[in-house]
Amino acid sequence: MVVHQHRRRRRRAGEAVLAVCVAVAVAALGGCGAASGTGTGTAAAAGDDRPPGDPAAAVRGAADALVATGSAQARTAMEMATGGTRVTIRGEGGVDFRKRMGQLLVMLPADVTGKPEHRPITELLVPGALYMKNRGAGVPDDKWVRLDTAALSDGNLVTGGATDPLAAAELLRGAQEVTYVGVTEVSGTKVRHYRGTTDIGRAAQSASPGIKGALEAAAKGFSKDSVPFDAYLDEEGRLRQVRHRFTYVKNGVIDVSSTTLLYGFGTPVTVVLPASGDIYAGKIAD
Repeated sequence: MVVHQHRRRRRRAGEAVLAVCVAVAVAALGGCGAASGTGTGTAAAAGDDRPPGDPAAAVRGAADALVATGSAQARTAMEMATGGTRVTIRGEGGVDFRKRMGQLLVMLPADVTGKPEHRPITELLVPGALYMKNRGAGVPDDKWVRLDTAALSDGNLVTGGATDPLAAAELLRGAQEVTYVGVTEVSGTKVRHYRGTTDIGRAAQSASPGIKGALEAAAKGFSKDSVPFDAYLDEEGRLRQVRHRFTYVKNGVIDVSSTTLLYGFGTPVTVVLPASGDIYAGKIAD
């Protein structure tokens, strides 16, 4: 339940969450080595048996193929580069694509001394909202923070330190200038590799109701609508891995490479939302 007079406060709260992720990246200079992808699979060239049909159409249909599958396990990696700093925030969990709900445990990088001072953040992903526990920055450990994703300037493509796997797939609905790269493997599964750009605004127009508002917010919040991607689809058209490259402006230019790996299709995923009394209503520190 969102009323207009609260949108500005929630946007500030969301920006404070993103500020923590950026601060972690800056503080981690020298404390966390660069890493690419999710570290969960290898991709080795395995030929060029060209698939039938339009590559762009195949990529745009990846979200529908996931809904037809039902659910999956997910691993995420968000590499952030600002100035001379490059760190990776990792996540792991599951997503129910039919109910459009998911849960991730997000691990922040160590500080400059190498000590893991940041506790993992539990994130619940539901239509229109992001819940975060162990958020830090003045939020009690036993409380949750609830953010309206349609009120976030990035639509939660970056804020949570992990792109919502459902949003990552839905973002491909705006795919254009797609080329077929060839056959490869991701985590031992034969996949077809596609490369191109997606337009956030176009994706928002075609997005499912649960993610539409967030992508519309991202289309307004990002300086560029065009997002380069590499997508890997299996023989059933399901998205196995996708990497998006965002450029986000927040106290300077931040280059973000967000990778989502999907596996364990059909694994049940249960998401239990916190009680209203467990949601923090106080000020979130910047």
